[in-house]
Amino acid sequence: MLLERLRTTGAASRAQLARDTGLSKPTVSAALATLEQAGLAREAGLLAPGRGRVAVLYEPDPTAGYVLGVDIGRGRLRVAVADLAGEITARRDVPNLGRSAGAVADAVIAECRAAIGEAGIGPGAVVHAAIGTPGVWDEREQRVRYAAQLPGWGRRGLFDRIRAGLDTTISVHNDANLAALGEYARGAGAGSRHFVYLLLGTGIGMGVVSGGKLQRGAHGAAGEIGFLPLPGAGRAGAGAARDGDRRGGEQQGGDHDQRPGMLESAASAESVVRSAREFGLRGATTAKQVFDAARAGDPAALAAVQRQAEQLAYAVAVVSSVIDPDLVVLGGGMGQSSDLLLDRVEEALHALTPLRPRLAPSLLGDEAVLIGALSTALRTARPEVFDRRSAAVARA
Repeated sequence: MLLERLRTTGAASRAQLARDTGLSKPTVSAALATLEQAGLAREAGLLAPGRGRVAVLYEPDPTAGYVLGVDIGRGRLRVAVADLAGEITARRDVPNLGRSAGAVADAVIAECRAAIGEAGIGPGAVVHAAIGTPGVWDEREQRVRYAAQLPGWGRRGLFDRIRAGLDTTISVHNDANLAALGEYARGAGAGSRHFVYLLLGTGIGMGVVSGGKLQRGAHGAAGEIGFLPLPGAGRAGAGAARDGDRRGGEQQGGDHDQRPGMLESAASAESVVRSAREFGLRGATTAKQVFDAARAGDPAALAAVQRQAEQLAYAVAVVSSVIDPDLVVLGGGMGQSSDLLLDRVEEALHALTPLRPRLAPSLLGDEAVLIGALSTALRTARPEVFDRRSAAVARA
């Protein structure tokens, strides 16, 4: 109780802690002594009031343990080490050059080890690693499903390999879910009662946070909005996508490249480029180039952006009718082009539905998944560190 009080409201003296908790001063003093002995709390300076004696201030010791946050994307790998106060002590941000699922797993291990070395901490100091990845984590089978952007990523054993390489406990989470938690903790979602985060990049994902808690669904697939059928796509297209998914599930753990008739085929970075080419834009090979051309006034690029906005508006309309969020945050790589998308999405949304949640750009940008991963890892690590160190003191 005392440690959590120090963590949430800042450094305090014995007298302050006694007043805040209702415990006696001797009880507080004994508890602080135990926390200091366990390496969980430390002196943080002195409080010199206008009257009375100078008081010693105490705070949680952030170096009692460390966590890893990992963001695995098709284009980049992002890794950060943070102490128990959530302060980042080292980070890595590198291109994802792995040409196979095994190579990606090995690259994750290498970058995590490099970050741990840069943080200057010893073996065993990392208590937990939270890993964000496209797709849905299947706890029973210990593998990822539906990660079309990372071929072969659904293979069994990949995360056992990462766990062994890091020599710590790990948890695996959908990247959009982690981004939503990050945005709730430090970004545009702060204070929202019920908000949705759309991760717009090589694919499209969604995280839903209600009352500060992530909504995962019965099988962890809440937010897999990329599977949403498009109007007029027809049963054949949707069926082809499902059949492809089943074949992938048997062969490579749910990997497939195309989802004809589904939202992800029309609302992703690749679809923006494809639309721009259809409208006559030449030379653009990335969504960023299309958006840059749109800012410069290119009519083909502007038409592609408008089509993208209409597809996103359809997604928001469906989500709004089911979830009724007070806020929809646009994030991910394409979310950084909210200057072009937001007004267009809002206009198209108003033409589709009377439900009108507030739309906002992400405040965390590319950092959202990583920040969500760190905050998730801390929720696991803090009680684990407390239990370990308290047990060690009790045995001494």
